[in-house]
Amino acid sequence: MFIYGDVIDNETRCVHYHTEKDIVAIKFKCCNNYYPCYKCHEEHAKHSIERWPLKQFDELAILCGSCHSEITIHQYMNAANCPHCEAIFNERCALHYHIYFEE
Repeated sequence: MFIYGDVIDNETRCVHYHTEKDIVAIKFKCCNNYYPCYKCHEEHAKHSIERWPLKQFDELAILCGSCHSEITIHQYMNAANCPHCEAIFNERCALHYHIYFEE
């Protein structure tokens, strides 16, 4: 799976977010491409971000950088860690949900 943006390691961390817990990439609704964060999308995509509508929260749109499994938006929003490998996700990412997902 290719991750677009300024990725700095094989666990999907980028130049903007690179703590131990920053291990997810998000498939953007607008282009169907995975990016580590909205800043990477803004810097590399040539279009605006389109948020995932609530009715599509069952789509596989989150990639765990630890095990490289895809999970749904619902699974991601309702878990503190990956359901496949138990890797811990950054809880502060919830502060950016409004950028990626309709509320």
